[in-house]
Amino acid sequence: MTEERADPAEPRAGPGTPGREGVARRGVALLAGIAVAVLALDVLTKVAAVASLEDRAPLELLGGAVYLVLLRNPGAAWSMATGYTWVLTIVALVVVGVIIRIARRLASTGWAIGLGLVLGGALGNLIDRFFRSPGPLRGHVVDMVSLFAPDGSVWPVFNVADSSIVCGGILLVLMAVRGIEIDGTRAPGKDTGGVTDGG
Repeated sequence: MTEERADPAEPRAGPGTPGREGVARRGVALLAGIAVAVLALDVLTKVAAVASLEDRAPLELLGGAVYLVLLRNPGAAWSMATGYTWVLTIVALVVVGVIIRIARRLASTGWAIGLGLVLGGALGNLIDRFFRSPGPLRGHVVDMVSLFAPDGSVWPVFNVADSSIVCGGILLVLMAVRGIEIDGTRAPGKDTGGVTDGG
């Protein structure tokens, strides 16, 4: 009776080595946690802005580097596409749906953080689109931070959700440039400088 030996090239999961499903679950949990935190912070800051900045002059901070001013934006950044609020709402819904769908393949910490930031920001602005005036799918997004000028002439007035989406998008681009896939693997031919990101 011969003893079968395991193929030495075949990876074996040790007691402290999480399987692919476990890594994916941790990635989804990280994504969800970041999205919830961003959403909560966005909602709270918008409620505070409406309560304290309505019908008052912009509040100057840091010697004029930052101004707090209430702005209801029907469009995207720089007030672009102001007549297509419903289109922006649909685009945001698609983004949320895509993130939720691909989350099951998630096994990269960097991708989890980036997608969590984008998801939380998209949900934050979607709440405004659905529940603020003038009505569902047409609601105006509450913005309150203006840089270097009180009227958004230097940089568009933004909110926590906008910042989160931008930061998350930059992180996702960096991950793609480094060749790190959403499942934690590396794209062929990409040099990551020995830095790993398997979750």
